This record gives sequence, structure tokens and C-alpha cells, in this order.
Amino acid sequence: MDVVNDFLIYIDGYLGSAIWFPTFLLATGIFFTMYLGFPQIRYFRHAVGVTTGKFDEEGAKGDTSHFQALATALSGTVGTGNIGGVALALHLGGPAALFWMWMTAFFGMTSKFVEVTLSHKYRSETADGTMAGGPMYYMEKGLNAKWLAVIFAVATVLSSFGTGNLPQINSIAAGLESTFDLDPLITASVLSVLLALVIIGGITRIAKVAAAIVPTMAMIYLIGAFAVIIPNIGNIIPSFLSIFSNAFSGSAAAGGFLGASFAYAFDRGVNRGLYSNEAGQGSAPIAHAAARTDEPADEGMVSILEPFIDTIVICTITGLVILSSGVWMDKFENEFQRADMSFVSGTYTEADADDVASLFSYLTGEESTIRSYSGQIELSNGVPQNNEAFTLIAARSLAENSLYSRDGELISGTLNVVDGQLEDLSVVVTGDSLLHSVPLTTQAFTRGLFGQYGQYIVSIGLMLFAFSTAIAWSYYGDRAMTYLFGTRSVLPYRILYVLGFFTAALADTTIVWNISLITIVLMTVPNLVGILLMHKEMKSTVAEYWEKTNRG
Repeated sequence: MDVVNDFLIYIDGYLGSAIWFPTFLLATGIFFTMYLGFPQIRYFRHAVGVTTGKFDEEGAKGDTSHFQALATALSGTVGTGNIGGVALALHLGGPAALFWMWMTAFFGMTSKFVEVTLSHKYRSETADGTMAGGPMYYMEKGLNAKWLAVIFAVATVLSSFGTGNLPQINSIAAGLESTFDLDPLITASVLSVLLALVIIGGITRIAKVAAAIVPTMAMIYLIGAFAVIIPNIGNIIPSFLSIFSNAFSGSAAAGGFLGASFAYAFDRGVNRGLYSNEAGQGSAPIAHAAARTDEPADEGMVSILEPFIDTIVICTITGLVILSSGVWMDKFENEFQRADMSFVSGTYTEADADDVASLFSYLTGEESTIRSYSGQIELSNGVPQNNEAFTLIAARSLAENSLYSRDGELISGTLNVVDGQLEDLSVVVTGDSLLHSVPLTTQAFTRGLFGQYGQYIVSIGLMLFAFSTAIAWSYYGDRAMTYLFGTRSVLPYRILYVLGFFTAALADTTIVWNISLITIVLMTVPNLVGILLMHKEMKSTVAEYWEKTNRG
């Protein structure tokens, strides 16, 4: 697994983690915001009216209402990105990461408006009478770039697993295991069957399930979040100040958190923002293509609401829960994931400013004197006896009280470490470290009015949110398969999707997240290139829409 994870990190270093990608994503949103005159502000009220059916027309083609299309698209975004993704961003980049998530959402409201409008304009009716749309259709019909459409469709299929499938069930299984001690195998078995039953029904059944789950669970989740924020209300203003003050300087070390540079906070914030709201990724247009309307910009208006609801509202609430409760700086007893562990030579302490500075540089990829440890760990009843030789870093923090076991038995003897990694893959290491992703959010929800019961809100909310995300992304994938290979390919795809869903429940969380980072880029870049090439058509489409609306 270490080799696989290292390879994924290497590839991502040239893709999502490279500075060009978040810059390209934000720049596209900024360009269209300026080019179209801040539509996310000027059209917001109108978007609400369209969503509620105020401007519906009789006889319009489509399979879902505006609200159902919005709910389906939201079900594809409101999931682990809101619960675990925000926690991961704060864990990696500190409070500054939340600022860049906001920027991604604000400018992403325009990006989504553009991609949904253009995709809806070029949607097609399939052989079974349903509507099919998405960036691949405007790429082929509007740009005459079949090759770009094929690249996007293939990337969509891959991303349906990397974004909508693998991370969702993985986070569900981890959450239910930590809260209810439920075996991941049971979680995988039950939810895989339910997933299969839902996706067989296509977009109609998916839209109905999404419209029922998303509003209800969002309300329950927000109640639980405010139950944490209210008792920690005195920390809200300091939390906001840390977000803004660190936005362009990076986040300094605090508690167990060893700091993050500006570049790291920017990159993680934008990436997590994209993962949360998918603005620019090109996924939402596939759901919106099914909406009953003959006006493409009508549906584009609806999509403006998605990044606002998903990131600016829900992700902000999650971020404030984590920051105000202080859990992002605290260490907790947990089992260290191998992908989160590294052994370095020498001993370091958080009490020494020079040590913290060196560790900060090491963790942010800057020039550092710290070197990976190669040698032996001498153990007695699971406790290291030669601590002066090495320091264990777990979850970007100095591990404490570490114990080493194998098959449930504490180890006495020696273990080999090569280039900072344990040679024996069967060894389990536990101890105190920072947390990230779903476990961090879960801990934050226990520091409120509901006490330990708060964790149940996270687990249940995550299960429903993430399950609805997996459902929505199965639809995105089967529309892409339909475009590539026709309707006969849908059933084999759905079978493989369910099998992947089952398998990922038992996989390494960090590896799953790294897979998702790569597939997001593979899907997003062709879409951004496509909408930029069609900027003039987008502007004329919006102008025509307002002429018709004002006349009506």
C-alpha cells in the first residue's frame, strides 16, 4: 500500500497539488465573474424564483423539476466534502484553508452557472426517451471537438469512482465503526444492496431519493452544528480572525498543529473547495440536463445556488464547529494509518521553537535538515526503548504514547524501518496524534450541548449525505458511459460501481482521498478549457434569456 500511495502522491504532485491547477480553477471563475458582470450576485434572487417553479412553462421537455435537479446535484456534492473534506483542509492548511474554500465557492457560483447553461443548451434525448446532457455534449456539438468530449466522458467515469463512490463509502464505514463499533464489512454489505436498488431506477428514482434526503439531513446536521457553536460562541470571532489573518501568510503552529505555508493552505483550500461544490468539474450539468425547461439559462440560474448552499453555508458551519471547539489543535488516541505515518531521524519536541520550524519546513515540502529514519525500533511490550534515535510523525503531528502490536498482541523485539516506513506491514501502531477527515469532525461535535451524543449526528448525517452522493455520481457515470458506448454499457457499469462501493469500505482512507484528488483534475481541466472556448456563446445565451424574460 505504501508504494501505491507514494505513486498517487507523486502523480498528484503534477496535477491537483501543483500550483497551476487551483490557480487555473480560480482564474476561470474570476474571468467569467468579471465577463458576465457578477451573475452570482445579480441573479441570485431570480435563481431562487426559478428553483421554486415561479417561471415554469407547460410542456417543457425533461425528467425532473428544477428543485429535484438541484437536490440531485446537491446530493452529489453534500457529502464527505462537507463533513470530512473541511476537516481535512483545516488539518492540512489550518484556518487559512477555509478562506480559500470560500473563494472557490464564490467564483465557482459563476463557473457552475456557465457550465450548466452550456450543457443544458446542447443536451440530447436518448433512445429510451430520457434526457442526457453534460459537458461532453456541448464539447461535441458546440465546439465540434469530439476528442475533448471523449476525454471528458472517460474522466467522468473514472471520477464517478474517485469522487462519488470510493471516498463516500470509505468515510461512512469509518464513521459508523468509530461511533457504533459497526464492522465495515456489514456496512459495505447493507449499503451496497441499497445502492443497487436505487440506481436501477435511473434519474427519476434518484431525484426522488435525493429530494427527500438532502433537505432533511441538512437541517439535522445544522442543528447539531449549532449545538457546538453556541457553547463555544466566544471563540467564533477569534476563529474568523484567524481565517482572514492567515489567508495570505499561512497558518502558524498552534497546539499539536505544526503550521502550514500560504501555498499549502491555498492549494488545500481550493482543492477541498472543488471537492465540496464541484464547481468547474462538470458533474452538476449532467444532473441539471434532466430538468424540465426549454431555457438553458433557466437551469443555469438554479445551479448558482449550489456552491452557496454547499460550501458557503454548510462547509462554513462545519469549519466553525472545528475551529471554535479547538479540536483541530488537539491530539487524540487513535490507530495510525500507515499512509499518515513517517519516522524521522533524531528527537524533536513541540516545546522547542527551532524544532517546530524544522518540522514545519519538512511537512510543507520546503528545505529542511530533517531526514527519514532507517534503522531499528527496539520494543518491550509494545513500547519503544530507543526513542532517542527517531521521532514518529503521525497525521502531520508528533505522535505520543505510541504502542506497537501485531494480531492484537503487544510486540517485544525489534522492527525494521526503511526510509521512514515500517518494513513489516502487519504491525499496528496506536497512540496520540492529531486527527483529520471524519474522525476530526466527529470529535468536534462531541464538544457541544449534546456531548458524546453529538457524534451520532455526524455518523448518521455522513451516512445519508455520502450515500446520496454515491447515488448521484452513479447517474453521472452511466450518462458518460451512455455517451461513450451506448445504453448497453450502463448495466455493466452499474455492477462495477456497486462492487467498487463494497470494496472501498475496507480500503485505506488516505489512499482513497489521493485517488479522488487525481480523478477530479482529469475531469475538471477539459471542462474548464471547454467553457473558456465558448465564452462568447455563453454571453449571448444569457442576453437572449433576459430579453425573453423581460418581454414575458
